[in-house]
Amino acid sequence: MDDGKPSGPRTKWWSRPSTDRDRPAGPEEDGAAATGVADASGTAPTGPGGTTGPTAGERLPHTTPDGDYTPAPPVAAPPPAADRGTPAPAEPAPPAAEPHVHRTQPLHAPDEYSTPPYGGPGPWAPAPPVQRPVSTPAHGTPVPPPYAGTDGHGTAAPPVAAAPAQGGQEHHTDPWPPPHTVPQQHPVPQPPGQTPQQTSQWMRYDPWGAPRQPLSHPGPGQGVDDVRPRKARRGTVLVGAALLALLAGGIGGGVGAYVERNGGLTTVELPQSGRDAGGRAPDSVAGIAASALPGVVTLHVNGSAESGTGTGFVLDDRGHILTNNHVVAPAGSNGDITVTFSGGESAAAEIVGKDSGYDLAVVKVTGVSGLTPLPLGNSDNVRVGDPVVAIGAPFDLSNTVTSGIISAKERPITAGGEKGDGTDVSYVDALQTDAPINPGNSGGPLVDAEARVIGINSAIRAADSGSGLDGGQSGSIGLGFAIPINQGKRVAEELISTGKATHPVIGVTLDMEFTGDGAKVGGKAAGGASAVTEGGPADDAGIRSGDIITEVEGQRVHSGEELIVKIRAHRPGDRLGLVLTRGGKELSMTLTLGSASGT
Repeated sequence: MDDGKPSGPRTKWWSRPSTDRDRPAGPEEDGAAATGVADASGTAPTGPGGTTGPTAGERLPHTTPDGDYTPAPPVAAPPPAADRGTPAPAEPAPPAAEPHVHRTQPLHAPDEYSTPPYGGPGPWAPAPPVQRPVSTPAHGTPVPPPYAGTDGHGTAAPPVAAAPAQGGQEHHTDPWPPPHTVPQQHPVPQPPGQTPQQTSQWMRYDPWGAPRQPLSHPGPGQGVDDVRPRKARRGTVLVGAALLALLAGGIGGGVGAYVERNGGLTTVELPQSGRDAGGRAPDSVAGIAASALPGVVTLHVNGSAESGTGTGFVLDDRGHILTNNHVVAPAGSNGDITVTFSGGESAAAEIVGKDSGYDLAVVKVTGVSGLTPLPLGNSDNVRVGDPVVAIGAPFDLSNTVTSGIISAKERPITAGGEKGDGTDVSYVDALQTDAPINPGNSGGPLVDAEARVIGINSAIRAADSGSGLDGGQSGSIGLGFAIPINQGKRVAEELISTGKATHPVIGVTLDMEFTGDGAKVGGKAAGGASAVTEGGPADDAGIRSGDIITEVEGQRVHSGEELIVKIRAHRPGDRLGLVLTRGGKELSMTLTLGSASGT
């Protein structure tokens, strides 16, 4: 309770007075100034009980009406003349004497060792000058700029000035000197007659104030102008990196030039796998080629008017070789034919027989041993999509292997016709393949996955002329045609046996200019004879002139060429079922194929 007590300000012993701040002197302070200063003789006055009065810098306890002790304000002693460096100004006249104030004696004698609480400064002594505790930033991080020069709440701290000492001299009474200070860029104006005190950045930082900027991203304090910009540091790093890159480039260029001139620092040896046994799966392209190549030969034909190159394959160990008729045709009756085997051996060959209608021929070599005949397959068992391998000598490149599939079966094609009289036209019910076949592949084998011959490569669809047996020099466009081996086997047997092949016939003359659907029997044959041969297979079956044949063995026929192809796909003596149209009516009949000698 404060009832009955003076209402003026009083200082407790635990207060934190600022020694750098001027305060108006109260009655107690005036009494202290009047009684606590040494006289002119340098002897300090003594208090009651014979005690010596307070010296400069000490405070006397004052007694309040309620008996509490309050510390007297500090009495600043004049600094030594040597420290000031300037003559002291004349001292002002002492203030008027005030009424003597009775001061309470200490309860104990002074301790000669000055050990508190019984020695000086004693309970009446003022609290030592203190500062607010300052937290050390982590790892010495400087205090952020927003806190510099503020009281921690964003408000600029008031200037602190030293209290004037007696005689008009100023000095600092703080026994703890402030830490290193940084000059302010914008100093706070000071009242007249006061000297601004330098305060450090930490003195202006209040850790209990409202946070304004995290210490983890500090910036330079106010007035800090000696901080090196970060850009300059980055520029130094970039310059160093550029120099390092130039140095590395120079070294690399030197090493590269040395390697280029001297062929490397050491002998280069690249890793490589070792040799294998060379075995391949029998049904792989490599396995098929390895099995079939020894039985494939290359033919070089020279005649009086022309020459050519083709392919053939060995039929038996007696030296018979099957090839195309158009391959050996340039030799004529007195030309030369040379056969080169896959191993490089060569031998002369002679024609055994040939047939232009089937575009097949057989030649024979003599005096050659160790022949490797190729096994013959069955073309009737072939299905569209089956893998095939074509072997030949395209453009005289012997032992060339290509692969593909069967693209189609029973393709009716006609090839030849260069003579103009039709005697060299061949009709083939062919196997179509996309295995690349080029000029020079003619007469070579088309083999299946078991290296068995299923066809004889005979024709390609050329991009320029559209047809021809090596008639043009266009490359493969994926349309190759082979004579089925079943037909080739029969013709080859006949050629080896008799030198001639027989053709199955029905005994009619066809109208090749008919543009309708089907094969039309002509009105008259050459020389005015009937188009239906008297006593022939067609005459016996009841076919008449003008009939249009539309089916053979259940397969549609769209032209005269297709009818010839379908008939020649059979043997003489085979029975065929036909469907024909007569006078708008559809008729069915059966006939037995006849035989005619080929050319």
